[in-house]
Amino acid sequence: MRTVTIKSAEEIKRMREAGKRLNRVHEKLKESIRPGVSTKEIDRVCEELIRSCGCTPNFLHYEGYPASVCVSVNDEVVHGIPREDRILREGDIVSLDTGLIWQGYHSDAARTYGVGKISPKAQKLIEVTRESFFQGIEEAVAGRHLYDISNAIADYVISYGYGIVYELVGHGIGRSLHEPPEIPNFPQRRRGIRLKAGMTLAIEPMINIGNGEVEWQDDGWTVVTADHSLSAHYENTVLITDGRPEILTLL
Repeated sequence: MRTVTIKSAEEIKRMREAGKRLNRVHEKLKESIRPGVSTKEIDRVCEELIRSCGCTPNFLHYEGYPASVCVSVNDEVVHGIPREDRILREGDIVSLDTGLIWQGYHSDAARTYGVGKISPKAQKLIEVTRESFFQGIEEAVAGRHLYDISNAIADYVISYGYGIVYELVGHGIGRSLHEPPEIPNFPQRRRGIRLKAGMTLAIEPMINIGNGEVEWQDDGWTVVTADHSLSAHYENTVLITDGRPEILTLL
């Protein structure tokens, strides 16, 4: 069984730089979000941005995934495959999930945006999903426990009546894109492992307006809400410290 790694000062330095570079990619990539653009064009822009900053896209060819960014629209929860014929329209919401490798270390982050003018209920979903992340990292402190993060996210989301996806979770990150531990966004009875300074975690609430049930599409990647309700996703790579957690992918 793989254990949770504690990163050295040099490893943290590299992960911090990987996070900064991914933040810059996201800041530029969101400029591509507009009515009429294809999700494939967003992927082309994303790969160009990642490579232009001296990094490698870590999603591209990962377990066969064919793109540098997951572009998930409306009821697509995660892992939407970019396509030429998938065109963004006014009122859509779109989640962009991508990551990169810098000097052997990974970063991973996701954001959900509105396309043009969106409905108040869609805007509220995006805001609650983002805020649930920040509720979670209030518990991401050395000495507390992993599932304190899970329960803080869940308590906040449930208070708004939204559905939490149970089949997908956050994860550790470092020299590999996915490392132990798994980080649920739903309520936990146990406390989980004790958090220690030097742990690096990808915390990522995936929240639906409807219930939390999901289905996989025939492409083997795209996950959609079972009731076709809207879904939002927000993720950052986080460093556990002896004090406040450091969000490596958000400057």
